[in-house]
Amino acid sequence: MTTDPDLDPGPGEGRPIQLTPVPPGVWLVILGSGVAVLAPLFGFLIGSLLGTGNRALGMSPIFLFLFLGFLVAGGGLGLALLGVRRILRDRRTITD
Repeated sequence: MTTDPDLDPGPGEGRPIQLTPVPPGVWLVILGSGVAVLAPLFGFLIGSLLGTGNRALGMSPIFLFLFLGFLVAGGGLGLALLGVRRILRDRRTITD
């Protein structure tokens, strides 16, 4: 369906929208906390998919991949903490 531009005036005048950017570090916090929450779950999922029959490094795959998931989660937690530090530093420069 096509509309004639002469007949359709378009949207009327309204309140202007002002987009405010998020402070630096917010996306680091979101990404880091998401990784910190999901990494152990995916580690357990991958370990349980491989089963308990195969032993690697003397450990069951469930424990091995869960441990690797905890290591990745620690990295995500570090990333989130870097984002929090960045937010706090930016807030300090705004209020001064």
